[in-house]
Order: sequence, then C-alpha cells, then structure tokens
Amino acid sequence: MENFVFHNPTKLVFGKGTVEKIGEYLKKDGIRKVLMLYGGGSIKKNGVYEKVVRSLHDNGIEKVEVSGVRPNPVLSKVHEAIQVARENNVEAILAVGGGSVVDSAKAIAAGFYYDGDIWDAFIGKYNVKKALPLYVILTMSATGTEMNGNAVVTNEKTQEKFYFSSKHVYPVLSIVDPTTQYSLPANQVVYGAIDAISHVMEYYFDVAGSDLIDRIDEGIIKTLMETTEVILKEPENYEARANFCLATTLALNGLTGLGTTGGDWSSHELEHAISAFNPDIAHGAGLAIVFPAWMSYVKEQICEKLIKFGKNVFGMSGEFSPDDVINQLKSWYREVGAPVTLKEVGISKEDIEKLTEIANKHAPFGTVKELKAEDIRKIYEIAYE
Repeated sequence: MENFVFHNPTKLVFGKGTVEKIGEYLKKDGIRKVLMLYGGGSIKKNGVYEKVVRSLHDNGIEKVEVSGVRPNPVLSKVHEAIQVARENNVEAILAVGGGSVVDSAKAIAAGFYYDGDIWDAFIGKYNVKKALPLYVILTMSATGTEMNGNAVVTNEKTQEKFYFSSKHVYPVLSIVDPTTQYSLPANQVVYGAIDAISHVMEYYFDVAGSDLIDRIDEGIIKTLMETTEVILKEPENYEARANFCLATTLALNGLTGLGTTGGDWSSHELEHAISAFNPDIAHGAGLAIVFPAWMSYVKEQICEKLIKFGKNVFGMSGEFSPDDVINQLKSWYREVGAPVTLKEVGISKEDIEKLTEIANKHAPFGTVKELKAEDIRKIYEIAYE
C-alpha cells in the first residue's frame, strides 16, 4: 500500500426530495446569482427543471441559463457559457444534469477567472488557480464527477478529448436524488454502470493497492452489476437506484484510489480517442470495448489480479485462466446490451491508424505497462473483433 492523503471537500446530499433544497443551500452560502447549465432538455420532461427554478425563486436566487450541453461535451459550449457567465456577473455555476454537464461546468468555473483559453488547462499549459463555486444536481449517475475535481472535454476542432484535475473545481455541494433517474433510457443506465465499473478497475489493476480497498472495489463492482440488472427490469426500484447511484459516486471520489499509485488509466486514454474520433459513441460503450482488450494485452502483468477478480466478482471456482475472466466480463457487457468490439460501433480497420494517432498524443501512459504507439495500435486491433 502506498502512502496517501485523502480529502474530499464536496458535501453530498443524497435521497428523495433533495432537489428542492438547492435554493436553501445557495442562499445559506450567500449566493445571489447563478449560471444554470443543463443539456438537451430532459430535465424539463422529468420535472427537475421546474423544481429547481421554483426553489431558486423561493429563495431569491437569480439565474441565467445556458442549455444544449451534449454527451461527450465540447469546448465551444464551454467558451459560450464562460462569456455568458462573465456578461451577467454570476457568483456560482449550477450544473443540472449528468457528467457532461458537470464536467463542462467545471471548465466554465475555472475559465471564468482565466484570461486565456481554458483549453490551456487541458493541455498542461495552465494550472487552475481559482474557480467559481460549483453546485450540482445530478440527473444521471455514471462518471462520479459530482464528487471529484476532474473534468473531461472534447476540442472538436483538434479531435482531442483531454482532462484536467484541480482542487478548485470540486463541487461545493452535490444533490443526488435517485428518483430523478427513473426515466433514463436503458442504454444510459448500462453505459453509466460500465463507466463506473471501469473507474474502479483502473485502480483495482494498478501496480499497488491493498486487500481492504480491493474488497471495497469488488463490492462496488458487484453492486453495479446487480443493480443494473434489476433497474433494466424495474426502472423505478428505489433501492436498486439508490445503491447504483451511490456506487457510481464512490467509484471515483477518491476512495477506490487509496493506497494505489494513482491508477493505470490506459483504458480511459484509449477510449477518449474513440469518442473524440466519433462523438456519437458513448464513453461507456467505448470502455466496454477497450478495457477487455487492454486486459488481454497486459494479462501476464495482471494475471494474479485477474484470477482474484474472477473469484471475488464473478464467483468463479476451480481451474480457470485470465482469458476466462476477461471473457466473463465481456459476456456480462453483452448481456446488458453493450458492444464489445470496435466493429460493432462502426469503426473500420482502416480507422485504427487514426485512433492510434489521436491516443498517441498523450502517450506514453499506463502504470501496469507503459503504452506507446505500437502498443496502442495492437490493443485497438485486439478490440476490433
């Protein structure tokens, strides 16, 4: 186990009827005007928008709105919202939506005080020194961004999907009401689960860790798998939703990384290239494809961990190989409706060279095995079919 410091400043407000509390929390913190950021309008269909607006009004909070944040959020929308925030002298950002909205909000909050292009933070030219306070109402559980300081955005002009991390963009407060997610399409539940499972696995297969955190990791993954299966059959099963939502938050709020070297994160780097290349491919779908391919490529380095994973997550017994574990993971992904090959999402063999080029911009990466261009290409080839 490596040394660590664990500190998470985000207040998590969890459970039924919590959305209506947002105005009270903002008022208590002395916030008088917010930029309200959201996506394509689903919050107006499920009643969340009305609840938020009423709560803001009842507590004397002014708002300006920016909508239209899309999955795999883009830099141009961040630029637009920063301008709106400045023109209206807002005091905080209120993100109402899923991971794309919250990640965009983090970039907006950081960009508000920065004279240059906030993309500089994503490419390592600027370390965020200050940001507007961020408040979150989460309407889709997947990324864990509601309780961490990470943000991922795509620069559509350069086809680069990069991230930055800063203590300054941890949300002040995040509200998670599982009932707001009852109406989510099945594929969003599945891809949210795979995203969160992948976050845990990035740490689980790191070169360092501890038995305690491994057991926590295994419990989170099993919970996500079990609750996903229930939710697909019973979308309004509150206990399943609540456990699913909490598991996705715990997957990337710092807990699962304790005692590791920081996680491997190769699979995320590989996937970011896929969804930068084709933004219509969901992040969770891309991870379902590349994570098993990465496992196959580095199975000699993670052989013992794969066997442990097979026993404790899938309940496998007797004689079985690392390949059996990888195939079991792919089998579960198929069962819940996720793709497991690049071919299934419309990427051709000829596209592998472009994917390699995009991913290689961040290479070398990985702690289990340092991946360079040739390694990246070989993993995409494994993932093809």
